[in-house]
Amino acid sequence: MNMQSQSQDKPGLKRSLSLSLTTFYGLGNILGAGIYVLIGQVVAHAGGFAPLSFLLASLLACLTAFSYAELAARYPLSAGEAVYVQEGIGLTALSALVGLLIVLAGVVSAATILRGFTGYLQVFLPVPASPVILLMVVLLGGLAAWGIAESVRVAALITVVEVAGLLLVLSVAAPVMLEDGLSLPDFAPLQTGGAWYGIFLGGFLAFYAFIGFEDMVNVAEEVRQPERNLPRAILLSLAVATVLYFLVALAAVTVVPGDRLAASDAPLAWFYQYLTGREPVLITLISMFAVVNGALIQIIMSSRVCYGMAGRRWLPAMFGRVNATTRTPLFATLVVSVLVLVMALWLPIGTLAKSTSYFLLLVFALVNLSLWRLKRTAPHPPGLIRVPLWVPVAGCLASTVFVAVQGLIDLIQPA
Repeated sequence: MNMQSQSQDKPGLKRSLSLSLTTFYGLGNILGAGIYVLIGQVVAHAGGFAPLSFLLASLLACLTAFSYAELAARYPLSAGEAVYVQEGIGLTALSALVGLLIVLAGVVSAATILRGFTGYLQVFLPVPASPVILLMVVLLGGLAAWGIAESVRVAALITVVEVAGLLLVLSVAAPVMLEDGLSLPDFAPLQTGGAWYGIFLGGFLAFYAFIGFEDMVNVAEEVRQPERNLPRAILLSLAVATVLYFLVALAAVTVVPGDRLAASDAPLAWFYQYLTGREPVLITLISMFAVVNGALIQIIMSSRVCYGMAGRRWLPAMFGRVNATTRTPLFATLVVSVLVLVMALWLPIGTLAKSTSYFLLLVFALVNLSLWRLKRTAPHPPGLIRVPLWVPVAGCLASTVFVAVQGLIDLIQPA
């Protein structure tokens, strides 16, 4: 059941990611720029109960995150999800399809992010989009090819900036919160159907703010002591994101008018401007950093999935070649970067982005199903994290329900 056969004369990926760097890598992928725009939409559904929506979403995400944590300890390999499905379900075609879907999701996400970045940049500089996208792909692809430690250190630094932006929002809200008390406001969910209906719909939307933890498993072969550090990093990054989201949501619904926050296209920027009276230039710049960070992480992740799939002979061998100097899969990184460029410039990525959200939830269901089968058929390796059997069962059901609910919403309210 060996995963990656490499001869002694061929260079492999370099194990240079510590627990802290891996955690920052995951946290940067979870945070992204989503919270800077998503909070208003959650408030639109849940009203003053938006903090509870984020807690509900965190609980649902944790089910699958715990499954990923055990599987990452069992199989600390690139192309994580594809490997998990192969080991748990045993269908090679399905496993290869899962790997390709993860690559597609990463490429589409990076392309979507870069289009969004040009929109932010054009607020400050009236520059055409195409040259900016080309330059950013070259810079981010080059950084990803340079070395895993170097690129993840940059991602970690940008993650610190992202967290600082959220802390800045909390710092301007704290005096008002302490003066007025921490009771939830009276305004009801802005959607009809009652409080719990609003909390559930808000939680469904907030769930997407937690997606990103799963990408951490695809750098498993570059993490030091992955059996120990990778599960910890997954759970640590999700815990930090939960605390930040809850506090930002609590501040948002206690110190500003919820209906105006919900109506804003840039709710945290509006939130900052409302409380300080100053233009939200800093918050906008931080959002741009968050966007760049998300694109970099997606390029790294997608190239590692290609590398791992090549090791299983699910992709041509050239995708698995590692440069002896950089210790990175240069060909895989180049192909991913070119695909990101093509999609960002010419393809209808809006439709693709919506489709990949379905694919990702289906992958979550398959990963949970794989762990459930493994726990029933394969002995648990000693010394590794072990979650109860009900966790992957509940995670599989939750992911399936999310797909069904999202499909129903799209049928009722087509875009």
